[in-house]
Amino acid sequence: MKIIAVINHKGGTGKTTSTLNIGAGLARIKKKTLLVDIDPQSNLTEGLGLRDVKVSIYDSIKDDTALPIESVSEYLDIVPSSLDLLGAEIELVSRLGRETILKRLLKSVQGKYDYVLIDCAPALGMLTVNALVAADTVMIPLEAEYFAYRGIDRLVSIISDVRTHYNEDLTIGGVFITKINPRRVITEQITASIKKYFNDKLFDTSIRINVSLVEAQLKGVDVFEYAPLSNGAVDYSDLVDEILVKL
Repeated sequence: MKIIAVINHKGGTGKTTSTLNIGAGLARIKKKTLLVDIDPQSNLTEGLGLRDVKVSIYDSIKDDTALPIESVSEYLDIVPSSLDLLGAEIELVSRLGRETILKRLLKSVQGKYDYVLIDCAPALGMLTVNALVAADTVMIPLEAEYFAYRGIDRLVSIISDVRTHYNEDLTIGGVFITKINPRRVITEQITASIKKYFNDKLFDTSIRINVSLVEAQLKGVDVFEYAPLSNGAVDYSDLVDEILVKL
């Protein structure tokens, strides 16, 4: 079972969209996949059509109870989030072993899934640390804009700290660029800058701007179901193929 944390401290990078559609892409090729939403905004949960959930990952974290797993399709499940998670950061401060709570919760699904994808909040708090402690590897989506990696040193530093103190096997599996507009001349320059910064960690696949990605989430489905011939579906299918080879 490979556990991947999808993380960026900045909002608007396509992190949730990527977690959703990578998970759906893996499920399409019959890889049993679990999505874990630990973002209080619950965009991943709602993007798969789950609204007003009665039990969320917050309950598991608070009460140390089994993860509330919801079935999306034959090969895709999700642990939903809720706004209650906003209070989790404060509540976790006084907990013993607070950094390892998610890791302990995920032990109950060991062997049941091929992949677990954790959608992190756009912040570097205790929930994100929990994701990093639980994960085998990290994927970082970067928006195709100048200074896309501004502040990324802080994220890399936290990953390094978690590796030192809690999870010595944690790796940065890869970085991929989102919201690409191939018609912009500047896109090539941005890609070159990111390549220089991350070297061989940069995936070959980039995700183009595509309205179908937004529309699919509003409908509560993945892009493969909503628009299987769209650029969004093509790009995420290619990214999944690359993940299978590289991670």
